[in-house]
Order: sequence, then C-alpha cells, then structure tokens
Amino acid sequence: MAHPFAPTDRDAPMLRQSQLAKRWNMSTRTLERWRAENYGPPYLVLGGSIRYRLDDIVAFEAAGLRGTIR
Repeated sequence: MAHPFAPTDRDAPMLRQSQLAKRWNMSTRTLERWRAENYGPPYLVLGGSIRYRLDDIVAFEAAGLRGTIR
C-alpha cells in the first residue's frame, strides 16, 4: 500500500475554484452550490482554500461524456 503522502499525490496539479469555473465556463457560485449539494468532482480544503486535483476533474469530465464520437 502506498503511503498517503506519496510525492505523486502531493505534487499532483491542482486548480483553484476560479480556475475550474473558467475551464468549465461557469460561475464560482455554481461550484459552491454543487459542493453544498454533494455534487461535482472531489475537492480539498487547504488552508481555507478550495482546491481540485486535475486528475479528479478529468475523471468527472469523462464520466459525463454522452453519445458517440465519430
């Protein structure tokens, strides 16, 4: 079992709430509401700031894919 603070976890790219809102073209308030509703990608609270791991964002996006790609 890997140590919970393995360098690969600790050094993973993270986005701030504002960066994710810009990536998804939505308001930060929507992300705040999603967290209150227990929806959206997992997040971390670090020093009072919300952070999203890029791997979790990509997984959430992939889970939302619909239809076929031609």
